[in-house]
Amino acid sequence: MNKQKQNPLKAHFSSRAIHTIISRNPFTLLLSPVILHLSSPSIFHPRAMIFVDGIPFTVESSSSNKGADVLYALMECPFLVDATKSFKSIPEMRFTDSEQFGVERSTICKWVYVFQKEYATVDPALVDFVGTDEATTCVGVAFRNRRNGMTSVAHIDFPNIIENAVSQMLSLVVDPSSDAELDVHLVGGFEDVLLKESNDITELEDRKKTEGYSFPLCNKIIERLWTRPETFHLQTLCVLHHNTRRDSKGNAYPIFSGFSVKTSDGSVFPASFDSTSRCPDEVIRRIRLSSSYEDPSLKGRLLETYETHTDQFKIEPCCWSPWKRYMALSLQQLSDAEILQSCSTSPSAEAPDFVENSRRQWAYLVEHPDWKESFPKKKPRIFRRAADGKWERSFN
Repeated sequence: MNKQKQNPLKAHFSSRAIHTIISRNPFTLLLSPVILHLSSPSIFHPRAMIFVDGIPFTVESSSSNKGADVLYALMECPFLVDATKSFKSIPEMRFTDSEQFGVERSTICKWVYVFQKEYATVDPALVDFVGTDEATTCVGVAFRNRRNGMTSVAHIDFPNIIENAVSQMLSLVVDPSSDAELDVHLVGGFEDVLLKESNDITELEDRKKTEGYSFPLCNKIIERLWTRPETFHLQTLCVLHHNTRRDSKGNAYPIFSGFSVKTSDGSVFPASFDSTSRCPDEVIRRIRLSSSYEDPSLKGRLLETYETHTDQFKIEPCCWSPWKRYMALSLQQLSDAEILQSCSTSPSAEAPDFVENSRRQWAYLVEHPDWKESFPKKKPRIFRRAADGKWERSFN
């Protein structure tokens, strides 16, 4: 994940415990013990709106951090553990503009790619796949309406946007006139911090809190789903320790940083994209991401770039000042290792093209110091899908 001017939230845990169902997770020592029920009402909310294997999932706890209790209970749920194992066994699908592995090429394949802090809601009648990657400490979230197949995917980077993000994603997925049954998939985020805890500390509130990116993000997502009125059927929860591998020195890395949804049937699989398939307008969309943190109108919201009903991208104008060019010139002088340390929340876990992608952004800013060159007359950049399924810029 790209670093931005945000402060990571700390995860808070309670010491008042009833019973614990968690035994395998290295984070267990920090978890407020809970009692899990699959049919009784939850004390967190009048109705349990998260379903697992068709059954309402509820958790009783006196914790002040309810999202954490629910999250860890879900992480140990046998159905979701099995679902994660199944997800891991699926071969990764690699998307490129010239060739796509794992998909029959007898017909034109149409996909929509989602960058960090973006979301896209797609109609299965117009789009075959929707996905994202480059999620190390970020989390990819997918909602799919079981009735009509409308699917929304987001690449969420910080907890402070989740409340609005879920509302944005569901705005075109849920029909207000009818109750929707929504399948939910979460992929991304890993154990990006090591627990440091003294053996002689027994009281939970006295233990050192962890500070990272992945856990607070997952915590907030689950907490938000738990309190929403919609019915969410959680199908995939490949996050945190379920999405972590370690090398011989104990360093942690995400197993998966991307996924895609097949809109026709809702199947989900690991996925990766390259510079030709992260389209359209890759560099401008990356610059728009970094610029969005300085735009008050975009605070706490996901970026909207894709228009569902017209199957086109509409990249709204974003401005950058001479200071942005100055910063780009300075960053260009850094070594690859310095770029990783300065620009990533997980330097050791980034993909091989992270530095190259960063350098291409800075080169563009240096070559185009005036943002109006990229957005003539302050109008959005529009891309429509051509007959071959590829994107073409429209100047009309």
